[in-house]
Amino acid sequence: MPESSPRRPQLTEIDQFGMEAALEEARIAARLGEVPVGAAIAHDHAIVATAHNETVRQCDLTQHAEMLAIRRALCEMASDRLDGATLYVTLEPCAQCAGAIILTRVRRVLFGAYDPKAGMAGSVEDLLRHSKLNHRPEVMGGVLEEECGALLTDFFERMRGETGNPTSGPNIEQRTANSEQRTSNIEHPTSNIERGAGS
Repeated sequence: MPESSPRRPQLTEIDQFGMEAALEEARIAARLGEVPVGAAIAHDHAIVATAHNETVRQCDLTQHAEMLAIRRALCEMASDRLDGATLYVTLEPCAQCAGAIILTRVRRVLFGAYDPKAGMAGSVEDLLRHSKLNHRPEVMGGVLEEECGALLTDFFERMRGETGNPTSGPNIEQRTANSEQRTSNIEHPTSNIERGAGS
């Protein structure tokens, strides 16, 4: 587990912009009835790709925000690698997404909320920085953690009717079962919110 830290991560201008772009994608996902996880990729101080979860829309539980953003960035950069790129994502990457990050040689990963039951950047295991792998990105966790975690917590509370009527997205209650297949382990990702930054 990442060690607790009371310090809020210090962000560069592009890092702040990248995390805000990921947050906006997560908000879009929530409005569409998708689990609100968003991602953005920056290269040479510019955002080259953004994405949000599309597991419900595509009926495919592998369509996570990170995977979609990586594919779009590879297309935009006309490359099979993302050397020098930074990935911003609102939730700690899972094993699938961590694998894609390593294979495409993403240089840096900044994420928001920790995922204590599926996160592969230190919560469950640290696949991203595993000593036996030939690529290990720089990782910073807990970036805009409260904002990122609140989106997820609010989403699941609405789904369960704990805070009144659900959001106005189409067939939101029917979508919940499919959405929660991907995040059944992320009931309340803010449970570790006091940890602050984990790097």
